[in-house]
Amino acid sequence: MDMFNRLKTAVSNALPGNPLSRDFDLYNQIASGGPGMLWKIHGGMKKTTKQESSIFVFEKRCLERYSRRDREMILDSLRKGVQQLTKLRHPKVLSVMEPLEESRETLAFATEPVFGSLANVLGNLDNMTTVPKELQEYELYDVEVRHGLLQMIEGLTFLHNDAKILHHNICPESIILNKNGTWKLAGFDFCVLNSNTTDQSLIKAGSFVPMFAFKEWDSDIPPCCQPHLDYLAPEYALTMMCSLASDMYSIGVLIFALFNNGKPLFECRTQLSTFKKNAEELRHFRSTLLGSIPDELRDYVKLLLNIEHTVRPDPAQLSKVSFFEDVGTMTLQYMDTLFQRDNLQKSQFFKGLPKIAGKLPKRVNQQRILPALYKECVNPDMVPFVLPTILLVAEQSTEREYVNLILPELIPLFKIHDPVQVSLIFLQNMNLLLGKTPQQDIKTQILPMIYRALEVDNPQIQELCLNIVPTFAEMIEYSSLKNAIVPRIKKLCQATSTLTIRVNCLLCLGKLLEYMDRWYVLDEILPFLPQIPSREPAVLMSILGIYKVTMGHAKLGMTKDMLANKVIPFLVPLCIDNNLNLSQFNAFVATVREMFGKVESEQRTKLEQLDQMKQEQKTLEISKISSQADKNLIPDVGQQKNQTMMDKFLSGFGIAGLMGASQQTEPNGGPVPVAAPSTPRPSVQPPGTAKVSLSLEEKQRLARQQEQEQKLKGQRPLSAHNTQNKPKTNDKVKDLTSTLMDTNLRNMSSTTPKSQPMSSMGGQSGPVMGGGMSSCSYGMSSSSSTGSGGYTGMNSGGSFGGMNNSSSFGSNNSSGFGGVNNSSGFGGVNNSSGFGGMGSMNTAGQNKQKMDMSAFDSLLPSSNQPKKSMNEMAQPRTVGMPGQQGMMGGQRMGMVGNVGVMGNPGMMGYQQNMNGGFGQMGNQMGNQMNFGCVGSTGSMPTSNSQMLTPQTSSQVKPSGNDLADIFG
Repeated sequence: MDMFNRLKTAVSNALPGNPLSRDFDLYNQIASGGPGMLWKIHGGMKKTTKQESSIFVFEKRCLERYSRRDREMILDSLRKGVQQLTKLRHPKVLSVMEPLEESRETLAFATEPVFGSLANVLGNLDNMTTVPKELQEYELYDVEVRHGLLQMIEGLTFLHNDAKILHHNICPESIILNKNGTWKLAGFDFCVLNSNTTDQSLIKAGSFVPMFAFKEWDSDIPPCCQPHLDYLAPEYALTMMCSLASDMYSIGVLIFALFNNGKPLFECRTQLSTFKKNAEELRHFRSTLLGSIPDELRDYVKLLLNIEHTVRPDPAQLSKVSFFEDVGTMTLQYMDTLFQRDNLQKSQFFKGLPKIAGKLPKRVNQQRILPALYKECVNPDMVPFVLPTILLVAEQSTEREYVNLILPELIPLFKIHDPVQVSLIFLQNMNLLLGKTPQQDIKTQILPMIYRALEVDNPQIQELCLNIVPTFAEMIEYSSLKNAIVPRIKKLCQATSTLTIRVNCLLCLGKLLEYMDRWYVLDEILPFLPQIPSREPAVLMSILGIYKVTMGHAKLGMTKDMLANKVIPFLVPLCIDNNLNLSQFNAFVATVREMFGKVESEQRTKLEQLDQMKQEQKTLEISKISSQADKNLIPDVGQQKNQTMMDKFLSGFGIAGLMGASQQTEPNGGPVPVAAPSTPRPSVQPPGTAKVSLSLEEKQRLARQQEQEQKLKGQRPLSAHNTQNKPKTNDKVKDLTSTLMDTNLRNMSSTTPKSQPMSSMGGQSGPVMGGGMSSCSYGMSSSSSTGSGGYTGMNSGGSFGGMNNSSSFGSNNSSGFGGVNNSSGFGGVNNSSGFGGMGSMNTAGQNKQKMDMSAFDSLLPSSNQPKKSMNEMAQPRTVGMPGQQGMMGGQRMGMVGNVGVMGNPGMMGYQQNMNGGFGQMGNQMGNQMNFGCVGSTGSMPTSNSQMLTPQTSSQVKPSGNDLADIFG
């Protein structure tokens, strides 16, 4: 084996390059250290274990300026230091991972990961090609200085008491800061071993005093082969001896340099003479030189720098100085001894650690606190105690530091189920985790932990998870919220038997509404609420809160269809739930009322818009023609008399077309025949519907109606002319019907010319009505005044038919319509005109046959005066005049007249030049009665065939379809 090692060394020495390159990956240089800063420190990683490390490399080409003897002395010194370092194992001594290996060009060995030497930190950057940014910006905090010195004292305690070694070169170049910021001893190139061979009994008794061989500092030897003169004890020049106290002097100079920007007490510049001169000055040491040293340490530093070595305190005494008893230093010191504590002691310490860690610098927490806490995470029972401090440090760190230093250690902890406190702590700090964790890690590590928390059978964790999920909802991707978190909350709400969990589920959903889109809420959240099994007041109020938030939120809102069909029918029964108190009931009622008001407002607005669209499609005249005239001119008297409460309620709602058509009857009970119109009437659409388009026939009909309307508007209105004085009004209540009947009968007898031949009527069979501005084609003895096209020109008291003086309408076996002058009604007469069929009339004006008119007696209004039967009133008083056997001589019928059934005075009796509705009635009468003739005065037709023959434009012109639409 020994032969193999020698062969290996020989081969390594013959090979160029770094001998550790076969086992380690060598990275860039990060620092330098050792005697004369000869060692270059590189980052590295062991290939087999992927363990991070640091590679110390010495390049032999640096010794080319030295002689061969000096080169060998330097190499021997370096080899000795690494070999001695490899033998020592202590927490405050640099740990060697790979012993020294030598090649033809370099010396190299591997250690634990280091940050740099203390000399680098204090500003000495010798033997460095590139300086890392971290090293340039590195500054020691006070707590780091205190704890670093304490660590050096501990290392010296180990060397002096246990290893019996004099370090002999304690200086910043020999102190290495590892990756976690711990100060560790290295640079054992000039260490001196104990030379005292006293028996073991003295060693056990404690009276053993180690002895160390003294070696004088030689100016002929390169300085890098000898201890640093600036930190060497004065006895090397004064008494030519050394002891353990020599290292304590070096500690004193080190303390001075730390508080004076890295400058030692004296600078010898590798000159032995200067060193001896400075040593003499120590005999007259001035305390003013220690002005930068803290007060609690100044006196002890003065003792350490005393020229008498016996006065200097030993490491154990120095470690008890109050300067090292501050909270931060003691905390870091306790962290270094955790491996000696049991779990109870550790747990008590970790409980108070977050308060202390909050006051420590971030780098100290990252480098000194976190590594010790990570080691404790291997024990799940200790994780709840160390996790708060880890998360506190994570909050102090940047995202990059969090991702590199903390997240890799947290990922295994995300999967811990027991103890449950681990999940609780993570949930409480979810904002921190989501804020600094990359999205990919959130999806793969953090969200699964939240899902497990919702599914775990622990009410405490479920309740906490439901309470904190809304606080970080904005940090979660919407797809994860919609597809994973909300479905689990809904499932938990239905499955749990704990009331607080169900209420918290609903509250959580209510708080998450603002992070959801409208359609997801309408499709997934609101339909879920009726499925909740329990009806406790807290549950009901939570449900109501979700509805209210949805309805009131600007981004959400509910449609009127959903409100009317689903929400309101669901909430109304809840209003009367017996578990609700008064305030809760009021809240339900107020919300339902608000919802109903929203439905009402939106629906009314919609219907108003539709109605406005309908009105814009039709002109005002067309709407009057289609909807008003037929109601005003031909009222259904029988229907109005027998109108039920249901009819009254449904009237005016636009559903008449859907109601059963009641059969119109005459006052005596007989049905009123209505002729079918020759032209189809435009259908009236129910309110709330808008007709999109009209058919071609409807458009043509509307165009004809508009054209006819314009023609009628362009005609000159007839002037009113009153041929008789108006009857005097009497304050006393009169039977107007009887009075009118008597007046008409008297006028018939007094004003009708007796010498007028009856043949002037020219009446034949057939219900034909005629009229004109000057003369009429049927049955006129004097000029009659009727409007063309369904419009009637009226006299001062003209009524329907617009007849003047003694105009009359009549025919054999048929009924006629007569106009009135002063106070006639529908079908009324002027002087001697009558409504109804007349007897057979000949040229002598005598009736061949009387008609029985007793069936119309019931139409006469009641009066205190004795009534006359229709047969009595129809007795001929003047021979040959039309209307002598009229049916309704002075009775008002229909809508017009002074005292008619709908008898507003003057509605048609006294108004002049009335337009509109008459034309519509003209449409209904036109086909069968040929009402309305225009033209000049002409002779009356003497035969039925002549009357029914179409006239030329100069004689008679039909008034259009208006009368047919009215009378059918």
